[in-house]
Amino acid sequence: MASECNVQIEPECCSPKVFVKPKKEITSFDLMQTWNKSEAYNEYIGFIIAMNEAVRGKKLTDKCFVSPVTSALIELLNTLDGWIDKIPPIDQPQRFGNKAFRQWHQKLVDEAESLLKNAIPEQAYAAIIELSPYLIDSFGNPTRIDYGTGHEMAFAMFLCCLFKIGVMTKDDSEAVVNRIFDCYMKMVRKLQLTYRMEPAGSHGVWSLDDYQFIPFIWGSSQLIGHPRLEPKSFTNEETVEFYAKDYMFMSCIQFIYKVKSGPFAEHSNQLWNISGVPNWTKVNGGLLKMYKAEVLGKFPVVQHTFFGSILSFKQAKT
Repeated sequence: MASECNVQIEPECCSPKVFVKPKKEITSFDLMQTWNKSEAYNEYIGFIIAMNEAVRGKKLTDKCFVSPVTSALIELLNTLDGWIDKIPPIDQPQRFGNKAFRQWHQKLVDEAESLLKNAIPEQAYAAIIELSPYLIDSFGNPTRIDYGTGHEMAFAMFLCCLFKIGVMTKDDSEAVVNRIFDCYMKMVRKLQLTYRMEPAGSHGVWSLDDYQFIPFIWGSSQLIGHPRLEPKSFTNEETVEFYAKDYMFMSCIQFIYKVKSGPFAEHSNQLWNISGVPNWTKVNGGLLKMYKAEVLGKFPVVQHTFFGSILSFKQAKT
């Protein structure tokens, strides 16, 4: 499956040598076809598939190789998590969008460069001009005080860039999902709850989830071949609680149970439908197709995507 995009997640000795400040290129719906045929699209979906394969049948709690860069990125996320405690929500009348998030986000903008210098090798510092916008865009929009799949995509692109420049190698793949991305998920859930962030572009009960998509893909891959858990298992709250620490998919469902009330079929209709799929392999394949259509194929989401020399808007070679 991973071969369909011809993407190799291998070190490139921090190439390209000349990095540029990334910019938004998808300025109109007419450019969606250009996006679909771009190098960035191919490399990004190849990254999603490669990580999907890396965690197939692997639990979050399984031992895996953890490189110094992985540890440093987890420390970066822990630092951002700590800022939430230091910047509490302010008293304000509106229900959603606590303005304290803007202060938190501005701190991220101000310190992104120094945070990255502490996380990546010195020989990759030249790439920070490209890496920073992806990192900054990974946690929500400070104007609207919202978060959605586009912000999640920015963080995944940030990780993809680290592979493309050689900071991470194939050996890091399992830890990228089961350590770094899992840490990211815990942190953005805390942001969403603390600052009461609006879902960006949510379709309500007809969407997969108000905020996330990727952890359902990678999380369903973790469950492929599980001897007891079937897709129908996640509609049982007790089962979800028991397995949430081991499986990303169950952790996502646990969060939904925490923030939503009422019958599962009513507040999470798409997921309820997925629970009827016979096995996790079919769920995983279906979610990958759905991600391409409902996230990567939607102009309101991808119009905010950044492109530079690492993830290029140039047409991919066939």
